[in-house]
Amino acid sequence: MSTQKATQSQASRNSVKNAIHYSIIPKDLAAHLYQVTLHISQPDPEGQIVSLPAWIPGSYMVREFARNIVQIKASAAGKKVALKKLDKHTWQAAPCNTELLISYDVYAWDLSVRAAHLDQSHAFFNGTSVFLSVHGQEFVPHIVDIQRADVPACKSWRVATSLPELKAKRYGFGTYIAANYDELVDHPVECGDFALATFEAHGVPHDFVVTGNVPNMDMERMVADVKKICESQIAFFEPRAKKAPMDRYVFMTMVVGEGYGGLEHRASTALICNRTDIPVKHQPEMSDGYRGFLGLCSHEYFHTWNVKRIKPAAFASYDLRQENYTSLLWLFEGFTSYYDDLMLVRAGLIDEVAYLKLLAQTVNNVHRGSGRLKQSVAESSFDAWTKYYRQDENSPNAIVSYYTKGSLVGLGLDLTIRAATGGKKSLDDVMRALWQKFGRDFYVNFAAGKQQGLAEDEIETIIEKATGVNVRRFLDKHVRGTEDVPLAQLFADFGIRFDAGKSNKPASLGVKVARDANGCKIAHAYEGRAAHLAGLSANDILVAINGLRVSIADVSDNLAVAIGRYRVGDTVEIHAFRRDELLVVKAKLQADDVPAVSFNIESDTKAALTNARPSYRKATKS
Repeated sequence: MSTQKATQSQASRNSVKNAIHYSIIPKDLAAHLYQVTLHISQPDPEGQIVSLPAWIPGSYMVREFARNIVQIKASAAGKKVALKKLDKHTWQAAPCNTELLISYDVYAWDLSVRAAHLDQSHAFFNGTSVFLSVHGQEFVPHIVDIQRADVPACKSWRVATSLPELKAKRYGFGTYIAANYDELVDHPVECGDFALATFEAHGVPHDFVVTGNVPNMDMERMVADVKKICESQIAFFEPRAKKAPMDRYVFMTMVVGEGYGGLEHRASTALICNRTDIPVKHQPEMSDGYRGFLGLCSHEYFHTWNVKRIKPAAFASYDLRQENYTSLLWLFEGFTSYYDDLMLVRAGLIDEVAYLKLLAQTVNNVHRGSGRLKQSVAESSFDAWTKYYRQDENSPNAIVSYYTKGSLVGLGLDLTIRAATGGKKSLDDVMRALWQKFGRDFYVNFAAGKQQGLAEDEIETIIEKATGVNVRRFLDKHVRGTEDVPLAQLFADFGIRFDAGKSNKPASLGVKVARDANGCKIAHAYEGRAAHLAGLSANDILVAINGLRVSIADVSDNLAVAIGRYRVGDTVEIHAFRRDELLVVKAKLQADDVPAVSFNIESDTKAALTNARPSYRKATKS
């Protein structure tokens, strides 16, 4: 019996009177308010404590969800019970010896994958935003009644969630059940008039849900492509059994005019994308936007194994009231970022040439900022709470992404292992070793109180045991240290040429700009570049260069054209506003330092690539 079935049947066998009960209903669509009622049949006689999480797993930033609780009250046997607020997200009810009811309204106007959103078009929520945790009873069954609002806008709404049904019918309103609080908040819910398609991947039903207005959406193509991704990943972790770790999976996609992101859960994912990312019927070409969307689906689905079940020890049992620190996000997010696009190749959705272009984009992105030379990806992982998720105008100069550089670390390790073993071993063997040791039985062990996860200093041992390759020096340089991964050297053995780009680069100010209501605003002034050395800073508004106005239309292109009139080494006079004060500075233009790395298949070593490519795919079947 699978983990989800085991927990569902176990919860169902427990007496309902011992369960924690919630009901949630859209109270006011225009005001974006949910009403939640919490029923606690056996409250703590000394005064029941309840709290709302401060963050959501997968997004490492304290978001203070309790700030969205508009009003809260408690009662027992029809009488008011006093609630005392203990801190920013915790309350304690006065002692009572009968069922305690806590009712509260939650403001939901965050159109993202991390929180909750409600209006006349749909309802979406994560449990961490709406369900108070009952202290001392986190491991009893939790039942939630998802109710339809009695208003015309909601009459045709359906429910999409991977939360196991209790008395509700599939896609219907009614009661759903979780074995414990951790499971309850790991199944987001989407309600609305969404488009729905289903498919099976190695026998497991998958729902593909799309909310939003998308003319001529090619749902059939999306389902066929995502099915290939899912089947490739299931076979990757369980090459013989081809067995998924869940009984059902739900993709929930919110389509908007502009947006991109995803958040993983144990049996579902919440996604947000641009309308232009969705494929159009009778247009078979692969657009960049659609390729990116497939990469997002691949990334979040890979997390089903890597992060939701294979976890760092610090995440084996989340403390949702405060930060949980780990230096391993370069592995959990970085390796997932490495495999997301690689899985598109293995699924046959893109070819090697397209993959190498995506890889080059990642390298150029990493090499653009000098922060990579100051912060290691291990430090970036640990500091995610205060730096990566709280980026500002100086971030490119101060931090490195554990996603993007972490993916290059994954690639570097993969190539290192393949080269050292003559292609007999790869990073695939490491991932499967992690799955066998930590992931396959994670939730069974969790239910038994045996939480386990990867220790901070354990990965070297796992890699050497799985492959026979000692990678300590590699990790010292590129994970604990700040050296760039030597991809030119590593790729040479695989018939792929690393090209660092043209030597004759145009003049540049060394800034990234954005259109602002006041004009052409400097978003980032890169350290050591012309603008920085001239005294310009982020948020300064560029007005004129050598007496000619800087256009505010298409600011990036127009600035490049304006600067393109000059040569490297020329000095230009720049007028700019900092707040309401005019600055006049002189900047000596430097050569554009935007990385232009590319990867090219050597025409005379095509056989080497041919040998390397099957090694990727063979590894998923051995």
